[in-house]
Amino acid sequence: MKILVADDDRISRMLMERMLQQSGYEVVTAEDGLQAAAELEKPGGPRLALLDWMMPGLDGPGLCRAIRSKQDDAYIYIMLLTSRESSADIVKGLEAGADDYLTKPCNSAELRARLHTGRRILQLEDKLVEAREEMRFKATHDPLTSLWDRGAILSLLRSELSRARRERSPVSILLCDVDHFKKINDVHGHHAGDLVLEEVATRLMDAVRTHDAVGRYGGEEFLIVLGGCGHAHLQERAEQVRKSIYSSPFTIDQGAITVSLSLGAITVDLWEKSAPIELLLKQVDMALYQAKASGRNRVVYAEMAAVAADNVRREVSSLPVNLPLSRLIEA
Repeated sequence: MKILVADDDRISRMLMERMLQQSGYEVVTAEDGLQAAAELEKPGGPRLALLDWMMPGLDGPGLCRAIRSKQDDAYIYIMLLTSRESSADIVKGLEAGADDYLTKPCNSAELRARLHTGRRILQLEDKLVEAREEMRFKATHDPLTSLWDRGAILSLLRSELSRARRERSPVSILLCDVDHFKKINDVHGHHAGDLVLEEVATRLMDAVRTHDAVGRYGGEEFLIVLGGCGHAHLQERAEQVRKSIYSSPFTIDQGAITVSLSLGAITVDLWEKSAPIELLLKQVDMALYQAKASGRNRVVYAEMAAVAADNVRREVSSLPVNLPLSRLIEA
């Protein structure tokens, strides 16, 4: 495990380094507080730190405060080393954010024992973080496919529409449905159906960019949000998604089977970004239905004019019925 030794005294630093290396630590050294802070901020930097109280640039308590101010970083276990022995100094060091305090010259066996305690605390911290992240993942992801679940993908779509409205950039939406999925379940069993859904999820993730979002919309339906994708590129992107499923057979327990997708697609651009999300999903769902009715394994693109007409109808229906014709035209 990496450990930082920060001490402006070269001899003390070398002795501490040698002792810790003999105990199996990978030692990183610093001769002042600023250099120590830089080492701790590096990716994969030490999680254990032995800090001398008196150092140029930034003393031990000051470095403790700087480390603790970075709330989002991985926890660093800090031990202050100093010749000061008063209770007031101990309190000052602990209040600055130190986890432990050892007076110089320190006993090597006691130091190793205290560092072992620090390692146990870091292991517990890592387990808590891992458990928290696992709970967060389960709260937003589909348990079978590990894709975003319905609530999460819709939330991401709303966020992407808001971002696109601010930046005046397009967004495209794909609603995908696995063709003849009921037949797969009926003929090969539900386990085979689960394997197909898992493989569909994997192929969809491989077919999109890292900043695109893919979610399980429900059952055998998947929703894909393509940020920054305009109508000019939507056909190419949609065909890539369709071919990623149909281009090679799926392997299940009974052998290989061919699987295809039907897709509804829509681009939200310019004024359409003000359209309600429910209306956009309705239009792309109608396009998906047309793809199914037209023979499956194809992409149908929702007409923007239909979205515009529906918006106008909604606005007109909200106007007073006795509004003069001239006012209606202006509206």
